[in-house]
Amino acid sequence: MPNITLPDGSVRQFDAATSGAEIAASIGKSLARDAVAVRVDGELYDLTRDIEADVDIAVVTRDSDDGLELLRHDAAHVLAEAVKELWPDTQVTIGPAIENGFYYDFARDEPFTDDDLAVIEARMKDIVDRDERIEREVWDRDEAVEFFRGIGEEYKAEIIASIPSGESITLYRQGEFIDLCRGPHLPSTGKLGKAFKLTHVSGAYWRGDSNNEMLQRVYGTAWSNEKQLRKYLLMLEEAEKRDHRRLGRVMDLFHFQEEAPGAVFWHPKGWNLFQNLVNFMRQQQNAAGYREINTPEIMSRALWQASGHWDTFGDNMFTTETVDGRHYAIKPMNCPGHVQVFKQGITSYRDLPYRLAEFGKCHRYEPSGALHGMMRVRAFTQDDAHIFCTAEQITDESIAVCDLILGIYKSFGFDDVRIKFADRPDVRVGEDAVWDQAEAALLKALEVAGLDYTHNPGEGAFYGPKLEFVLRDAIGRDWQCGTLQVDLNMPGRLGATYIGEDGNKHLPVMLHRAIFGSLERFIGILIEHHAGNLPLWLAPVQVKVLTITSEANAYAEEVVQALQKAGLRAESDVRNEKISYKVREHSVEKVPVLLAVGQREVEDRNVAMRRLGSRKQSVLSLDEAVSSLSEESQNRA
Repeated sequence: MPNITLPDGSVRQFDAATSGAEIAASIGKSLARDAVAVRVDGELYDLTRDIEADVDIAVVTRDSDDGLELLRHDAAHVLAEAVKELWPDTQVTIGPAIENGFYYDFARDEPFTDDDLAVIEARMKDIVDRDERIEREVWDRDEAVEFFRGIGEEYKAEIIASIPSGESITLYRQGEFIDLCRGPHLPSTGKLGKAFKLTHVSGAYWRGDSNNEMLQRVYGTAWSNEKQLRKYLLMLEEAEKRDHRRLGRVMDLFHFQEEAPGAVFWHPKGWNLFQNLVNFMRQQQNAAGYREINTPEIMSRALWQASGHWDTFGDNMFTTETVDGRHYAIKPMNCPGHVQVFKQGITSYRDLPYRLAEFGKCHRYEPSGALHGMMRVRAFTQDDAHIFCTAEQITDESIAVCDLILGIYKSFGFDDVRIKFADRPDVRVGEDAVWDQAEAALLKALEVAGLDYTHNPGEGAFYGPKLEFVLRDAIGRDWQCGTLQVDLNMPGRLGATYIGEDGNKHLPVMLHRAIFGSLERFIGILIEHHAGNLPLWLAPVQVKVLTITSEANAYAEEVVQALQKAGLRAESDVRNEKISYKVREHSVEKVPVLLAVGQREVEDRNVAMRRLGSRKQSVLSLDEAVSSLSEESQNRA
């Protein structure tokens, strides 16, 4: 007679072993309809799994975070079943749920086409209509290996063979399809619904190793209802229009090429945008008491071994050996170099906090399949800073960093910023007592500052806990950019000390801080957030002066000179083209302000002003236009 305790504290008693489905039905019909699983003493169970003991239970519905993940996992299984029915010789490998969707990797000689995706999706909907029962089965590991080998699923057999001997495993069967899975799953394929869509195919190495076979990864998205699916697909369409790679070409900002994978070739306009960001950040940092430095890009491997990076990050570092046998690494981050600057000369507690900042060029090896425009690169510039302080100064310095980060984001139009607290990862340096101190200090800063946050367990840096600042863009996507980390480990590993009030040497606390993170990535996010329509103060070309007739050419140059003298980035277009053609061309290039001048404007010393995205035109005197645009370009709110 199990006693079932519900989240509200009420208890329901059952005469015999029960199930999540029965418990949900006992509460209400609508809950039973929306239920997809139950959480039993914190562990997710299938709705059909027996519950025999006294437990705490929470019903998981399809529109909850847990429910959506389960739906997406089931969609991956239905995808695999559909592919096996259509092409029986295809081998299945793995298929997890991911953010906003799912994927499944297949071993198949012939590549999937867009037409194939439509056929697969139709078969998936057939499987949903069949409402096949999904059954959980517990197998002996060795028996499962032999079974999958016997049906020609070598990849699946390899996965199971890697599980420790003697452990039982769970398989899930739906119709004629059976797959390895921990679960839980829906009670039947019909519960999945049809709010899913296959989106694209890409390559993926077996087990993520480039030395292994290349598989085909079919991606899809799944939601709890059709309305959510339509909303997401519209967001994808909008994201495609805003793609920074396309807009970067249209706006003539940058390009990529195979000879330098994961590195940006900046064009003059793009480099102007890059420098605008640097100059803005430099002004903010100087006002906040940071001192800008620059450290070498190549340093001895011994330094990275001492810092702890070599053991935890070595596989992602570019390395070299010189003719004299010395080993070096191109820096993937700036922290060890900043410690070296701090160590020059004896530092007193009176000198703390000591704030160092650098726009440091970093290189990290990212697998070629992970590279994505400026969002995932191998060469990037980090707006890195490190604050050396005492333990007593952690709270005040952390609050100041949070204020600086949130204020800067607001200047770029990011008002929706979420903060995540990431604590100790499994692979880390330092004693647990040191981590306890660092995590407590960071949490105290959040509490004193009155900032809301969520917990991101196990995602801290290997040397300390961190805050992650996540921007939500104009179309609802989240981007993790800024970080603040409390480090009580690296200073001691690299021999950094200061003289305390007692005259003795003490280890400083090291706060790691980045706001943009990667300038390249932040620019990509900015372009997509604003759909290329950058604020006037940030746009690489702020004003284009367009001539209507050739008689206005000399006046157009005079207008440009007046704008430039006022500090504006202005250019002229005096080509022998129709004004409508010029307006269209520079609108596509996302120039914020267009000033048209013809014979009338020459005579009256006026300009006809048009804003990007608007068909309205206003006529202003030259002095008035220069004054208003100059004032606007200074406004970074």
